[in-house]
Amino acid sequence: MDDDTATEILEATSRALCKHGYADLTLTDIADEADRSKAAIHYYYDSKENLFLEFLDFLYERYTAQLPAVDGGTPRDQLYTLLETALTDEEAAPAQEYQTALLEVTAQAPYNDAIQTRLVSFDDLLFERAREIITAGVERGEFNETVEPAVAAEFLMTAITGAHTRRVAIDQPSERSYEAITQYAERHFLADELSEATH
Repeated sequence: MDDDTATEILEATSRALCKHGYADLTLTDIADEADRSKAAIHYYYDSKENLFLEFLDFLYERYTAQLPAVDGGTPRDQLYTLLETALTDEEAAPAQEYQTALLEVTAQAPYNDAIQTRLVSFDDLLFERAREIITAGVERGEFNETVEPAVAAEFLMTAITGAHTRRVAIDQPSERSYEAITQYAERHFLADELSEATH
């Protein structure tokens, strides 16, 4: 499959997912969005599951493209930019109907090893980036030396996942979650003198 055709089908999958949700989505819906026949979609993907595995790979590539934007500045700046990217950036944290559909996909993970493997890749990528930033902050004295980078990064991943779920389930604004998580980081991660300076 050529790159243009692949991108067209996968972007159509994204639009169809927002409209129909994962459970009700069919290859016909995707074909309609792509302005192609169902047979054309079947030519490239023999099932909805295989298409979605490719779609998750497609999202992963887009997601990784967002992370270089958090480079530069101090570890504190990088951490806040990472949180902003994960929680409020329009591309990395898309519209609610899209997140609702993705939550449906996520719910399939316990029953589908291939989907779970791809979701683990997303989690691992963000976890490692957070851990690296926090490690650098501790080494430079910007974060408290008692902070354990792996534990702190694990907390942030749990908080981000919870924020995404709350946005879908109870319409919690992403900006509110971002403020809550960054305030927690300021109080518990920053070295004492820096923490005092922010209050």
